[in-house]
Amino acid sequence: MSDKEKNRTPRSAEVRETKTRRKPWAPPAMLDTPPPPPGMHYRWIRAEMMGEADKLNIGKRFREGFVPVRPEEIEGYGYELPTIDDGKHAGVVGVGGLILAKIPMEIKLERDAYYRNETQAEMDSIDAELAAESNAIMPIGAPQRKQTVDFGNPDNKPVIEDDLEFKDDPT
Repeated sequence: MSDKEKNRTPRSAEVRETKTRRKPWAPPAMLDTPPPPPGMHYRWIRAEMMGEADKLNIGKRFREGFVPVRPEEIEGYGYELPTIDDGKHAGVVGVGGLILAKIPMEIKLERDAYYRNETQAEMDSIDAELAAESNAIMPIGAPQRKQTVDFGNPDNKPVIEDDLEFKDDPT
């Protein structure tokens, strides 16, 4: 072995610095949300609509367990979060008639399950009504509630098959 081969550092010892690409510029999102603390979930709640306070909606959300988020609760976000300057919700993180609220993850999951069950009960009721209206001469087939995506698959087989389910409250 030559001296050059003895002094050579193994390739595994070499450290390559990773180069990160610069992200292209894009306009900032109006509802950029900071990451919530562990065990919490953030959601934007409508506090006003068309310049008028939406007391019904905000009251309902507060009774469900949502609590407004103040900027002091969010540290190290990188920039100052927009806040409401005046009115009942002064000092709360908010923009464009919406306020940022937090809810414990357990309540959020229970709430999601409740609305999922409500939606399933409605769909079962609709299916029962359709079955009752069906007759032997012109039967109504079972409703198909599947989504299939077959774009880009050369064998033209479904790539994604997903039950439609209600992910969140529509309001």
